[in-house]
Amino acid sequence: MFPVARAAQSLLARGIQHTAVRGAHRKHEPTFHDKYGTMVLLGGASMFTAVWSYVFTTLNVEWGISPVGRVTPSEWRG
Repeated sequence: MFPVARAAQSLLARGIQHTAVRGAHRKHEPTFHDKYGTMVLLGGASMFTAVWSYVFTTLNVEWGISPVGRVTPSEWRG
């Protein structure tokens, strides 16, 4: 292995080891996402569902309409 590549590999390995050691010795404090993440996700999903249900029920959208038989081509004015 080339000396430069070996030095880069050892430097990368040393950095990964430092990161792992740093994370292992730190106390894990719950963050905002640990505390409230699920509730925020469920609240957003319920709000999304409520708003779109309201929109779809008030628009009077006819589902499954087909233009077949209703649209007739106009005469060609050439």
